[in-house]
Amino acid sequence: MNFPQDLKYTKDHEWVRIEGDTATIGITDFAQNELGEIVFVDVTTLDEELETEEVFGSVDAVKTTSDLLMPVAGTVVEANSDLEAQPELVNQDPYGKGWIIKVAMKSQGELLSADEYRTLIGK
Repeated sequence: MNFPQDLKYTKDHEWVRIEGDTATIGITDFAQNELGEIVFVDVTTLDEELETEEVFGSVDAVKTTSDLLMPVAGTVVEANSDLEAQPELVNQDPYGKGWIIKVAMKSQGELLSADEYRTLIGK
């Protein structure tokens, strides 16, 4: 299982790549593995300002549907349009082509390092 050191993580299994005031957000390798085959990614919050822990969308897998929670506060400025036709990118490349949203960040929530996240999930 992959946990890039340059990313931050949440207890809810999202990852965050912070570049200046922009945060790119997706779900972790652990999360996509637990969910199984992802068949749909739904982001309904484009251009909305959200607080930390608010739902910004959901992922539908063959087994279940899971809400996606904001790890940072800010405005959702972009959703990964590639996921409309290829939701499996979240399974295939969760930290790359499978990113879900980009946020103009106001503030961060409680973010974990890769090592802290690894400890949290027992890996």
